[in-house]
Amino acid sequence: MAEQLTVRLPLELSRALAGEADRRGLKRSDVVRLALRAYLESATAADERPIERVRHLVGAVRSGIPDLGSRHREHLLRRLRGRDRK
Repeated sequence: MAEQLTVRLPLELSRALAGEADRRGLKRSDVVRLALRAYLESATAADERPIERVRHLVGAVRSGIPDLGSRHREHLLRRLRGRDRK
C-alpha cells in the first residue's frame, strides 16, 4: 500500500522542482520520488568503506617494479626527473 507524505517547501525549492518536472515532462511527485531514491541510494553507498568502491581494481595492474609499494616515492621522483623512461 502506498503512503502519502506532505512536505512544505521553500518557494525557491518549489520553483526549482516545478521547473525540473516541466523539463522532464513528469509530475512533481515523480521528480521527488526519483530524487529521494537517488539520495537514499547514495547515502547507503556513503556508509560503506572507501576500499569497497575500488576493491575490484586492487591488484588489477602490474607495474613490473617489485618494490614499488615500499619505495614508491623514489620511483616516482626518478620518473619525474626523466631518468627512468619506459
